[in-house]
Amino acid sequence: MHTIDSINQLRSHLWQAKLDHKVIAFVPTMGNLHEGHLQLIDRALEEADLVVASIFVNPLQFGPGEDFNGYPRTFMADQEKLISRGCHVLFAPNVDEMYPTTNVSSTVVKVPHLDQLLCGASRPGHFTGVATVVSKLFGIVQPDLAIFGLKDYQQFLVIKQLTNDLCLPVKIIGAPIARAESGLALSSRNGYLSNSELGQAAQLYACLINCRLALEQGESDLQKLEDQAQCQLESAGFERDYFKICRQNDLQPATNSDSHLAIVAAAYLGKARLIDNIRFTLQL
Repeated sequence: MHTIDSINQLRSHLWQAKLDHKVIAFVPTMGNLHEGHLQLIDRALEEADLVVASIFVNPLQFGPGEDFNGYPRTFMADQEKLISRGCHVLFAPNVDEMYPTTNVSSTVVKVPHLDQLLCGASRPGHFTGVATVVSKLFGIVQPDLAIFGLKDYQQFLVIKQLTNDLCLPVKIIGAPIARAESGLALSSRNGYLSNSELGQAAQLYACLINCRLALEQGESDLQKLEDQAQCQLESAGFERDYFKICRQNDLQPATNSDSHLAIVAAAYLGKARLIDNIRFTLQL
């Protein structure tokens, strides 16, 4: 695996692959890699001739008081994991390489109808940071396709929308959520949880499943289901953020006439803010 920290060097390295019409897949990450990330690499290898991963902890998507400085950085271990999975190129720029001079981007990318609800409401500016850095990375790598995990389903929709709106020639592929045996979605921030909190954390997924079962059994009071789930999470030791039953395509509040649904949730447990979702089609 080639590890490259310069935009110009990366472009030079990928030039011959492009001339040879090789299919390039891209997996952007912030590092501290876990099995979920590595499954994205596996999927990329199935789809492409050459796989590029990136590790960049993006300051633009962290708000005041969030964990940018404390975000886990495990670069050497991440390199070893990527090598073991067969990744071909790792792009690992520093902040100055991505945001010269000012450490921020003068031009930003916004997806207004998606970036101000749910996680966007809880973390103002977060999705502007995500959309901006992903747009920059797409411009740098120029991949044919990019793989994103569906644990952050809102992020996935934001990236799909910006790619369509800006006519970027990148196919966006969503990969299934990787879970622990307990059902807990794998996340870099799970490292903030104590052993006892790891046991509690599985209740987030359990609440999603219970809500889905209630809908499939004919419950039509969506607000009631959301309120019940919030109470269950608080009883399990969580601090609430949101728990919403949404339309799958745009994350607007669902109605009883909607069948393609996403139940999305975020909650705080100890030092960690956890997110999760399930998506399904309801037989009306």
